[in-house]
Amino acid sequence: MDWCRYRFRCVWRLPAPPGTVYAVLERAEDYPRWWPQVREVVPRDGTSGTARFRSLLPYDLVVTVRALRHDPAARVLEVGLGGDLEGRARWTLAPEGTGTRVLYEQEVEVRARLLRVLAVPGRPFFRANHALMMRGGRRGLAAHLRSV
Repeated sequence: MDWCRYRFRCVWRLPAPPGTVYAVLERAEDYPRWWPQVREVVPRDGTSGTARFRSLLPYDLVVTVRALRHDPAARVLEVGLGGDLEGRARWTLAPEGTGTRVLYEQEVEVRARLLRVLAVPGRPFFRANHALMMRGGRRGLAAHLRSV
């Protein structure tokens, strides 16, 4: 087992139409407005930028992000990640009743030196940290959608 590799899968159910949710998710530069753990997103051009994340653990992750897929018809957003995390992340949206089912999938390898050194003893904390971040994102997005 490679202790520095992670696969995450998270499902959010939101009471808003898929088109509305997609429109919010495609504007990554606005994530810090509604997602408390996304501290900063700096667009570089129309398809790339940098992002800084911090959840419960006292450590910021900084990643470069580049668009791999932006498909409003299929309601899929996918990005490649570099920097402290290398890999990819994907949002896939589908209608569910009167709302939206949002599937978030992430496959990454931790590249940050300190986190690699702490890979074995820290793994349960890193996974819990990610779960808290995703919970904050779901709550923040749901509140944001109510105000839109």
